[in-house]
Amino acid sequence: MNFNGIRAIYKFEMNRTRRTLMQSVISPVLSTSLYFIVFGTAIGSRMGEIDGVSYGAFIIPGLLMLSLLSESISNASFGIFFPKFSGTIYEVLSAPVSPLEIITGYVGAAATKSLIIGTLILLTARLFVDYSIAHPFWMLAFLLLTALTFSLFGFIIGIWANDFQQLQVIPLMVITPLTFLGGAFYSINMLPEPWQTLTLFNPVVYLINGFRWAFYGVADVHMGMSLGMTLMFLLTCLTAVWWIFRTGYRIKP
Repeated sequence: MNFNGIRAIYKFEMNRTRRTLMQSVISPVLSTSLYFIVFGTAIGSRMGEIDGVSYGAFIIPGLLMLSLLSESISNASFGIFFPKFSGTIYEVLSAPVSPLEIITGYVGAAATKSLIIGTLILLTARLFVDYSIAHPFWMLAFLLLTALTFSLFGFIIGIWANDFQQLQVIPLMVITPLTFLGGAFYSINMLPEPWQTLTLFNPVVYLINGFRWAFYGVADVHMGMSLGMTLMFLLTCLTAVWWIFRTGYRIKP
């Protein structure tokens, strides 16, 4: 394993975050804080409890997952897309680093940035809403698995995209709607049929519910199902990345 190569890619990506600190870290934390102020404090105080949890506390896992998904995808997709756009990807591909080491560097950096943002959001939420964490180990496990999985997904999008518009279309047109409709702000048990059944086809539902179970011990779907769906999505992304490097899809002429 070429650890020096992994470290070089990882440090380059982390240094890029430091150069764009306002956009990369402060902006998503500030945006999510506004949700806590509006929905957690202002509106939440006028709403009742959901599954025995105050509304302000109930939406914390959903909002945290919303930021984690979008930032993981954004960081990883831009990280691999820009070398493609500038042509420097060929320097990386011709360097003595394997595909596994390239993925570890780019995806590791993207997941690290997402986890930093997630931690800051969680600390910021404490300023506005009182919450508890019933299962800290599973909370960290879901946080790590989600950051890794969607950083891999973002890496795939960065490889697939041919321009900046394509880079944004899946996060904006697919991921964000799925997250908002995945129970970030409500329990799916509150939905009438057939929407409640249709919602179960939304993979983000299982991520949010698994994360919410780790916080409060309550969820609309079983925790085992949530963990299984998360691992299945991780395996799917790993298979897609393996296929990309095996075939050279959009990374080799």
